Amino acid sequence: MSILVYANTANNKIHKSAYEAVSYGAQLAEKTGDSVSAIVVGNAENIDSLGQYGADKIIHVTNDQFNDFQPSLIAEAIHKSADANNSSIIIFSHDLSGKAVAPILAARMNAGLVTGAVELPNTDGDFTVKKAVFSGKAYAHVKVNTNTKIVSVTPNALEKKEYNKTATVENVAVELPTSRLKVLSQKMESTELPLTEADIVVSAGRGLKGPENWGMIEELAKELGAATACSRPVSDMDWRPHHEHVGQTGVAIRPNLYIAVGISGAIQHLAGVNQSKVIVVINTDADAPFFKSADYGIVGDAFEVVPKLVEAARAMNLSN
Repeated sequence: MSILVYANTANNKIHKSAYEAVSYGAQLAEKTGDSVSAIVVGNAENIDSLGQYGADKIIHVTNDQFNDFQPSLIAEAIHKSADANNSSIIIFSHDLSGKAVAPILAARMNAGLVTGAVELPNTDGDFTVKKAVFSGKAYAHVKVNTNTKIVSVTPNALEKKEYNKTATVENVAVELPTSRLKVLSQKMESTELPLTEADIVVSAGRGLKGPENWGMIEELAKELGAATACSRPVSDMDWRPHHEHVGQTGVAIRPNLYIAVGISGAIQHLAGVNQSKVIVVINTDADAPFFKSADYGIVGDAFEVVPKLVEAARAMNLSN
């Protein structure tokens, strides 16, 4: 038996979340006694690096149709690999690609699917997975009874564990049905550091009073090696691009550090960031709801506080 992990890629590079998923699979294998195979679909560089995080074997599946992101075709490739490797447990990252592919695969394989896992499954007797529910306000323990089990792991939920294995690479060309979808165009966002991969995020809201004041947020992010984000009203007013919007209706993130500047902390915003490991809130309003969820809070004017943080970060040379 083996555990199969989908190692997602972007721009021919292995995603950070893929390493987390492989590490999750390897830690689970320590409990079940299975081997771990990572599957990479399409072109990718440095795929043997997956062995560092616990992959015993890397299955590199190629087909010209993988040049575009086609969830149904990726699911087909994983299905074939799972059958060929006798894999009863399949792991995804609970990111955009995992959310698109895992449900399709679960339907095809008649498999139980648990999304957004935050801990390793309990394998003592039953196979039970802990996941966040109600926008992170509670946890559910889900028992999976099917023969094939699919789990998607919340990014940054568990620490990556390094195994430093030398994985064997198996190159496989697969035959696939012609896709019924055609990608007409693709637009890549210009952000240097994707929000879902950032360890630190600096976010701001209407308290900045206008887009012309965003320079200090970008400067603080640069000094911290962080990504920038914003609240929904800010993106709705076109002060910032929509891909920076974090919250229930935007991007859900789980960074190690989330700094919120001039954001009141509406429940919709909190739903997308409340799984952050440390939350710092800066606001002039001491009664802002966000302070109730903050680990650290500064009651003060962002135009006075943020420049001082920039100076302190620059003095500590944190970006390096």
